[in-house]
Amino acid sequence: MLTVLRSAWVWFAVSLLIILWLPLLGLIRLFDRNPVRFITGRWFRNLGVAMTKVNPLWQLHVTGFTVPREHTPFVVVSNHQSLADIPLISHIPWEMKWIGKKELFTIPVVGWMMTLAGDISVDRRDARSGARTIIRAAQYLEQRCPVMFFPEGTRSPDGRVGRFSDGAFHLAIRTQTPILPIAVEGSSNALPKHSWRFGTPSDIHVHVLDPVPTEGLTQAQLPELRDRVRGAIIHEIARRRGVADDQVDALAMTRAVGVT
Repeated sequence: MLTVLRSAWVWFAVSLLIILWLPLLGLIRLFDRNPVRFITGRWFRNLGVAMTKVNPLWQLHVTGFTVPREHTPFVVVSNHQSLADIPLISHIPWEMKWIGKKELFTIPVVGWMMTLAGDISVDRRDARSGARTIIRAAQYLEQRCPVMFFPEGTRSPDGRVGRFSDGAFHLAIRTQTPILPIAVEGSSNALPKHSWRFGTPSDIHVHVLDPVPTEGLTQAQLPELRDRVRGAIIHEIARRRGVADDQVDALAMTRAVGVT
């Protein structure tokens, strides 16, 4: 019962924040003349920060690499454990445009704010939409704005890291932009998949790993780059759990079965 009441209170507070944030973000967007909408986007991420602060169960630690200067272009990739990852990663103190599935942009209020912030919609059922997404993301990178991907495409059902799609790595090689990996650990229980209830108190780590250069790489080297970045994220999560890497790798069992 305590979990239900506590979860209901947090959702009420989060809903109130979202409703109040829409007119504020609309006003900021009205005066934000920059084509990249750096200010509007950053204020939208601040909503994620505020949403985290109203939840007393989340103890967040943001560590690792610090961007040397404002507006440094990176292709940012992160594992995806929970819906909570979005407000949690928003604590990273620089603006980046998020790649999100089309359905998110149709959600009232939240979807409108994503559009105001300049985030990028992709329709997974339309191959041409994926190509348009890459073009728009490349334009942001040209204007020195990072873009953010969840290359697993969906939340992990068990906290292990799933297969990475190629889109982010294709973009990074095409634009010769460094990849910035992020390892999120501890958020699986923060807001379990397919549940509206918040879990037990969670000690959550968002760790920014060192950039991975792509200068001189070709598309033929994409699989090696993808696996290197995925392996670095897996290794960081495994280190924090005190387990072997293959216990965090959702594909390890598949490979083992294939060998036998």
